[in-house]
Amino acid sequence: MEAIADDIVKIGDLELHFRLEEPGATVFEFVVPAQARVPAPHYHAEADELIYGLSGRLTVTMAGQKTEIGPGEAIFIPRGTVHHHENHHAETARVLTSITPGTIRRAYFEELAEVVNAHGRPDAEKVKAIMARHGLIGA
Repeated sequence: MEAIADDIVKIGDLELHFRLEEPGATVFEFVVPAQARVPAPHYHAEADELIYGLSGRLTVTMAGQKTEIGPGEAIFIPRGTVHHHENHHAETARVLTSITPGTIRRAYFEELAEVVNAHGRPDAEKVKAIMARHGLIGA
C-alpha cells in the first residue's frame, strides 16, 4: 500500500487531502467550509463510501434522509445510493472518507477541480461527463 503524505486537491473552497490511493481503496480527508454544499446529488456505480467525522459537523443526505456526522460518528453509503453532503454550520467540517474499491481516484477530483475552479460558472455538461467517466451518476 502506498501512503500519501499530504496530497491536496482544491475544488473551490473544498479541500481533499489524499491519504491512500490503491485499487482496494481511496482514502482522503474531506474539508468542507461553513455553509458549503457539495457535491451535487449522485451515486457511485461501483463503489461504497464510508465517512468518519473528525471535527465540525457534516450533513449527509442519503436516499432523502439527512444525517449529521460529528467527531467519532460514521455513515456507510452503499453503491447505488443517491447522496450528497452539506455543511450548514458555522464551523469547518473535516471527515475521513474511504471509497472501496478505489475506483474513484484523485484523477476524478483533479478533472473536476479544473472545471469548477475555472473563471465563471462551471460547465454542467463537462461536470456530468467527468462524473460519468469515473463511475459517478448524477441524480
